[in-house]
Amino acid sequence: MANPLYDTLFGRHAGQTAPFLHLSDGSTLSYDAFLRLTAQYAHTFRDAGLAPGDRLAAQIEKSPQALAVYAACVQAGIVFLPLNTGYTADELEYFVTDSGARLLLCDGAKADALAPVAKSAKASLMTLNADGSGSLPDAAKDQPETFETTARGGDDLAAFLYTSGTTGRSKGAMLTQTNLLSNAETLVDYWAFTEKDVLLHALPIFHTHGLFVATNVILLAGAAMIFLPKFDQDKVIETLPRATTMMGVPTFYTRLLDDPRFDRALTGHMRLFISGSAPLLAETHVAFEERTGHRILERYGMTETNMNTSNPYEGERRAGTVGFPLPGVELKITDPDTGKTLPQGEIGLIEVRGPNVFKGYWNMPEKTAEELRSDGFFITGDLGQIDDQGYVQIVGRNKDLIISGGYNIYPKEIELLLDEQPGVLESAVVGVPHPDFGETVVGFLVAQKGETPDLAAIAEAAGTSLARFKHPRKLIVLDELPRNTMGKVQKNILRAEYGDLFKPA
Repeated sequence: MANPLYDTLFGRHAGQTAPFLHLSDGSTLSYDAFLRLTAQYAHTFRDAGLAPGDRLAAQIEKSPQALAVYAACVQAGIVFLPLNTGYTADELEYFVTDSGARLLLCDGAKADALAPVAKSAKASLMTLNADGSGSLPDAAKDQPETFETTARGGDDLAAFLYTSGTTGRSKGAMLTQTNLLSNAETLVDYWAFTEKDVLLHALPIFHTHGLFVATNVILLAGAAMIFLPKFDQDKVIETLPRATTMMGVPTFYTRLLDDPRFDRALTGHMRLFISGSAPLLAETHVAFEERTGHRILERYGMTETNMNTSNPYEGERRAGTVGFPLPGVELKITDPDTGKTLPQGEIGLIEVRGPNVFKGYWNMPEKTAEELRSDGFFITGDLGQIDDQGYVQIVGRNKDLIISGGYNIYPKEIELLLDEQPGVLESAVVGVPHPDFGETVVGFLVAQKGETPDLAAIAEAAGTSLARFKHPRKLIVLDELPRNTMGKVQKNILRAEYGDLFKPA
């Protein structure tokens, strides 16, 4: 039996001297050199006692060596668990213990703090630093540069990714070889990637976007990546002339638009800009196209599914939408209470089914049964609608739905109005407890540079355009909205911080 994920993404590049990674110091790493390093790591993990199906938890900085850890896990049949580099030791303890990881790989600077975590979880501890040093490379340097790939099937687990856990305990989404491979195959075709492409990669690799979307697509296409440790505006502008494509989150594009060097001449050779992980403001779409002549391609995915929908490569990329269901992915809008499919145009829960949909949540059979139907449809928790042209629009998260005085209020509708107001850069709307209505609407605004939004005028505009029960009872100006590492607004933080606004004295 073969190992579909390794064979298709990695193994077929053996012996190829073409560049795989262009690094920020100007050096390159060929496919062949990368795979030889991968084999050494696979031997080291096997020598450390990890067997096929065991979990390896990694909280390490982005580097070529960190990417080789992922490849080595696939080759050795180990389930890879990448962890956000911002997590504290206390947070990591849950992930390592819950996953039953046999080995915890961390940055050397965190080894002392994480040693008790590894010991408590009965896991080995090794280090890998951003510069490629550490106990893992030390142990691997004398290992053979070939490794007999472990046989795995399409239904075998390849990775765990833990959800953010903003509404409870984080859930370990179990992703199979087929989940990852099928999505990569679809995206290479849908986005027209070839071996001639060079992707500017400034995303983290502990997340679906940077690891499984960007990296897997490039591997499958046989293309190359400009592999930056993080988003650095100067470095992105410096290296962009060598790229053909870029994947980013909205903040990447808004920061670039703030830089006068980012113009039509700099981007004229580019083939495609892709955005995801958080909604892109319509004004960003417009400003980007006016500045560069390119229309950003926005798509929609999740930890549990990788990519579900995408605006078309050829055809209209419609701002405010995430395009159409990808080939092989079924998508429907259902009633949150009954589960029945709703007519086109109505707002409801987005459900998806396809080979990209995960296997379930680790050690959470009840939660799996709640969110993964017996017919294979996954209840995403996102609210959306399908317009008369078939484009999917995300309205918000079901947990962000505001119910005030018995009326359902979708924050996105109010945010779109607030975003249009003079002096407003962006907004977020949440529901907070209210003694009379159960919940009421509060709007948070970020001002455009050098502007002071007129709150009275904005409230008046809302009063004119929105039904009374949707009116924000309070508007608050913030320096910035709280966001996670992928740029998503953390509304749970806003609800927690401002939950007592209407509490009786």
